[in-house]
Amino acid sequence: MRSKLSSGAIEALAGIPDGATIMIGGFGRAGQPVELIDALIEQGATDLTIINNNAGNGETGLAALLAARRVSKIVCSFPRQSDSQVFNGLYAAGLIELELVPQGNLAERIRAAGAGIGGFFTPTGYGTLLAEGKETREIDGRGYVLEHPLRADFALISALHADPWGNLVYRETARNFGPIMAAAATTTIAQVDSMVELGALDPESVVTPGIYVDHIVAVGERAWLRDGAFIGEHTSSEQTSGEHS
Repeated sequence: MRSKLSSGAIEALAGIPDGATIMIGGFGRAGQPVELIDALIEQGATDLTIINNNAGNGETGLAALLAARRVSKIVCSFPRQSDSQVFNGLYAAGLIELELVPQGNLAERIRAAGAGIGGFFTPTGYGTLLAEGKETREIDGRGYVLEHPLRADFALISALHADPWGNLVYRETARNFGPIMAAAATTTIAQVDSMVELGALDPESVVTPGIYVDHIVAVGERAWLRDGAFIGEHTSSEQTSGEHS
């Protein structure tokens, strides 16, 4: 199997076209792939549909992507908070479309896409505006709403460590949406703090198998680890081949 390590974020994101649907991991800033988002702004794709837990914080990361007017629609659970001024301004001006999805439904719709499930019934949203136009059913005396899988062309996620084949390990709560988004997207691009040698990851610790990952971008200044210790900075040739110094 070839190494999936890219020479940089711009190379990894080069294939994202205008109009793409992109899942972006993170719960607020925790686990948000900020370096990949910055590279996406530089890459220039526009008219994007973004699937994320919220609609950006402050003026960096996802908020910066919105401010650059690259996003035409966002699908999320928490569009407004104290520092969501970028989204608030765009939405008030009618410059961005919002699809509001309860957080549990958002996670399950993404998971269903990755698991090949055709849909599921949930009580969340039943009898509210969120259920308008959707199929409903009564099961054992309780009302349910049919929700459909949520897929994407690309997923941008963040992990702690990766090996050259794309097996990923996450850091604590930064794990959040990353694993299910990786499985629900056609192409997954993961930024990682550091790379490890093949065989260095404990298989029991791998959360996202490499089969779900297409490109890896190492964002740490010193990207290679052996037995938990840094062993050198990566170079372009090392990134291409998966070898290290």
